[in-house]
Amino acid sequence: MEITKHFFLSLSIIIILLFFCFLFFEKNKNSPYSKSSMTLFFIILLWGCIQFAYHPLPFARYDLRIIPLVIGGLYIGIGPILTAAVILIRSLYGIDIGFYQCCLLLIPYGYTVWRLYPWFWKQPPLRRTGVSVLTCFILGLLTIIGMRINETESSFFDMIIAYLVIPSLGIGIITYSIEFFMRNAEMRQQLIKAEKLKAVEQMGAAISHEIRNPLTAASGFVQLLQDDYLPRQKRREYLAIVKEELISAEKVIQDYLTFAKPSFDEFEEINVKNELRQTINILIPLAKQYSVEIVTDFSIIGYIKGDKQKFRQCFVNILKNAIEAMPSGGYLTIITEFSQNDVTITVKDTGEGMTPEQLARLGEPFYSTKGKNGTGLGMMVVFSIIRAMNGDIQVQSEIGTGTTIQVIFPTIIPYIHSQKNRQS
Repeated sequence: MEITKHFFLSLSIIIILLFFCFLFFEKNKNSPYSKSSMTLFFIILLWGCIQFAYHPLPFARYDLRIIPLVIGGLYIGIGPILTAAVILIRSLYGIDIGFYQCCLLLIPYGYTVWRLYPWFWKQPPLRRTGVSVLTCFILGLLTIIGMRINETESSFFDMIIAYLVIPSLGIGIITYSIEFFMRNAEMRQQLIKAEKLKAVEQMGAAISHEIRNPLTAASGFVQLLQDDYLPRQKRREYLAIVKEELISAEKVIQDYLTFAKPSFDEFEEINVKNELRQTINILIPLAKQYSVEIVTDFSIIGYIKGDKQKFRQCFVNILKNAIEAMPSGGYLTIITEFSQNDVTITVKDTGEGMTPEQLARLGEPFYSTKGKNGTGLGMMVVFSIIRAMNGDIQVQSEIGTGTTIQVIFPTIIPYIHSQKNRQS
């Protein structure tokens, strides 16, 4: 049973190598692999089978070359290439009767499996596995017949186990694993596609809802404006309401477009301290309305690269949310810290806070903690702008304590300062 022992060891090595191959493809599933790389892998596998073959006689080499030949021929369609590779590699170990038998067996096989390849992939997975095992069995049987013609001294029972049972078992295990791997990959793609469609449906429904409300109101007042006897004062009031509703609808669309693809006309130097002060000035009336006191602690310097308008939009949303989270008043603290690598902006409120579930969903499209008063677009836009400016955002919150938001941007050296350094 020497051949059987050797074949069991070879099969174990082949299965382990293919297992690591599957792991590699799973890890790099987003990187396409070429047919040439797979061909090279199977040629190396064939060389390993022949190099470490069991050869009790000078002209006989017993190995499991059948397995890579069948898998590569049927699943990848490189049967003729692998056949030529086996014949070439086998010739390096001597031109003898074993070499001629190899040519006689594999040349017809290479042509046959090449013709079968298109038909093979039209079959269901279970049938593909059955065809692979049957092909392996036929090759093994023909190999045994050739060995008996040579009247080798090996045990006939040993050859039966080694060439009919072990390769067929190995092919069955490997093809089942391949089919399982492909089925999982297909299911994953279908799941991703379904999730994308679900997200698009939810987004479309939310956008439709948010836009329909102001448009419905505007449409109603437009109908009222068609009254020829409507007083001028009422006409002006209705026109103002129509304008506000249209601006509201435009804002929803603009926020969605900002989230989908933040369009930065140009990147420029941003003085974080100055931009934050201007943003705070915009929100002072809202802060007074909510009885919120704004406390600032800005570092002397701090420059980042980005779009000033988007930067202000981002922090208007953050500060506005923080103020509205304190309906009974409180303190809004804004701190900036400067280091050689980063500029950190910390926004801390003493508001209602968020639950872990709310915190986990923060930034999701159309999710709002404000209920009917929020569209769910504000924080979505914030996350999108920060990501587009190569920044990072971290949020911590506790119910009854408040929320702390840290936004970290890469530091840049201002152009004016760099010019002075060069001159000095």
